[in-house]
Amino acid sequence: QVQLVESGGGFVEPGGSLRLSCAASGSAFNFYYWAWYRQAPGKERELVARITRVNYIEYLDSVKGRFTISRDSEKAYLQMNSLQVEDTAVYYCNAVTIVGTDMTDYWGQGTQVTVSA
Repeated sequence: QVQLVESGGGFVEPGGSLRLSCAASGSAFNFYYWAWYRQAPGKERELVARITRVNYIEYLDSVKGRFTISRDSEKAYLQMNSLQVEDTAVYYCNAVTIVGTDMTDYWGQGTQVTVSA
């Protein structure tokens, strides 16, 4: 059973930076892609960034130029710069495996990011 554990969340002032990490453990894995989602109070969960096995990357428009997603074989990262109050949310790590026609989603427990003056 694969488990994802996020770390690196916290409190930061506007303009500051945080780096989130997501570590996978539990079983052998070969993720098709890693992704970071976020959910602010009263809002739906939204995709922030995604990176595939071949390093195809996509970002939410509002974070382009400020956030950078990266990965290695066992971890994914989200470098967040120039943070804004609107970035406040619980950030979730997501990883997907695809074997044949079977797609399996894995989720972390979430880490709180709070941006406030």
